[in-house]
Amino acid sequence: MRRYGKHTDEDDIRQRPNRKGNRPRTNIRPKHEDAAEGMVLTVDRGRLTVLIDDHPVYAMKARELGRKAAVVGDQVAVVGDLSGKKDTLARIVRIEPRTSVLRRTADDDDPYERVVVANADRLAVVTALADPEPRPRMIDRCLVAAYDGGLEPLLVLTKSDLAPPDKLLELYGDLDIPYVVTSREELENGTAVARVREQLDGRITAFVGHSGVGKTTLVNALVPLDQRRTTGHVNAVTGRGRHTTTSARALPLPDDAGWVVDTPGVRSFGLHHVDPSRVIHAFPDLEPGTENCPRACSHDEPECALDAWVAEGHADPARLYSLRRLLATRERREGD
Repeated sequence: MRRYGKHTDEDDIRQRPNRKGNRPRTNIRPKHEDAAEGMVLTVDRGRLTVLIDDHPVYAMKARELGRKAAVVGDQVAVVGDLSGKKDTLARIVRIEPRTSVLRRTADDDDPYERVVVANADRLAVVTALADPEPRPRMIDRCLVAAYDGGLEPLLVLTKSDLAPPDKLLELYGDLDIPYVVTSREELENGTAVARVREQLDGRITAFVGHSGVGKTTLVNALVPLDQRRTTGHVNAVTGRGRHTTTSARALPLPDDAGWVVDTPGVRSFGLHHVDPSRVIHAFPDLEPGTENCPRACSHDEPECALDAWVAEGHADPARLYSLRRLLATRERREGD
């Protein structure tokens, strides 16, 4: 049965009352043009510590961001109570575009990628020369993730008092990766810290490595205790500090010389998210030789044009070997 006539107007339409008295929903989101800009220092169960105007502010993600999550290193826009006082909580309303992203998956079969840190300039891969034994495949995987995410790699080899670095460095000599070799004695007297600092000044550097290699010990030597306390994570619910590396945290180097991001020790570094075709970008001397490669070339097959390119003398054969070794890490387990 027809409820209204042919010529209805607004007065003929019945309006249902809004019993809840709340505001009508809308797709128009506020722009928050007056939001303060800050850098995410820690993330813990939905609570984030953001550095704004040289002091930490505790915040949570605004609902309007949906599934997009902020990670350590992100530049974010924050509104609300920016005092950083106890029991205050601001809102992150915008995440700025990232310049780099370090990602990993639990293993090569896991499609769920985890963003470890954003906007870092350099990835310091920390490995011990002994106790525990070095794992070259793990290093290779970290290098692939660095190249894929737009980070410059750095090798930090610890415990040189237990084993010489020559054999391990020989594996990576053709990659032209900067490195620093340290010993326990050098960490104690500060000479190792000075050499590492030279590689970090003016940069945001993420430190990764599996448990026991001395990563957190090195970070603690680089960043004074008072600065770790000032910018270390504080639980927004309990107010208690957390100074063990159970989650990533960004720490400032003395004299505003840069940032160190200490990350939890990892047992594996999955590369499910990495497209092997992007790894070639880390080899500018080889990349021109791919112009004659067949479509979707893996650069590790008989038809690959890089073999002829190298044979003609355009690049060092050792560089091609290094590229293919890194590409092969996608198909291997770290312990292989």
